[in-house]
Amino acid sequence: MITRDEAYELLKKYNKDEFHLHHGRMVEGAMRYFANKLGYGDEEEYWGIVGLLHDIDFEMWPEEHCIKAPELLREAGVEEDMIHAIVSHGYGLCVDVKPEREMEKVLFACDELTGLIGAAALMRPSKSCQDMELKSLKKKFKDKRFAAGCDREVIKQGAEMLGWELDELLNETLEAMKTCEEPEC
Repeated sequence: MITRDEAYELLKKYNKDEFHLHHGRMVEGAMRYFANKLGYGDEEEYWGIVGLLHDIDFEMWPEEHCIKAPELLREAGVEEDMIHAIVSHGYGLCVDVKPEREMEKVLFACDELTGLIGAAALMRPSKSCQDMELKSLKKKFKDKRFAAGCDREVIKQGAEMLGWELDELLNETLEAMKTCEEPEC
């Protein structure tokens, strides 16, 4: 399996913008949190690497997002099951690779949501999600003009895939972000 350091170097090869690198690290942290929370602690590294690499092709090939990724990942020697997991987060948006495993459903559900939480955190005086409460996040979620690029329907669909109430997904992803938030952001 590709190591975390190798994965991060691979991400940086195709992503130069700090925003995209930061998003990859945040989704990595959220995925690690969920691996442990859901009883997959022995797979934490795997879940984290999938989160880190999920948008590997987005910066350079936005029109081919999740389509170009398999080629880049195969060239780097990434295993097919990891490629499937990474690509499945684009289900219904840019590919027809359906999230099947719980880990893939978590990635699908929390990718957009980490972006929304990150944007909401930047609006706070603290510039952090550490002091954010679910009530505040729900208010931002309902305001479709706020972070308009974060697709609320995908987030809702992700909660449904997992069999969770939307509030549970919002709260757990907020808690996940609190465990991996980077101080400089």
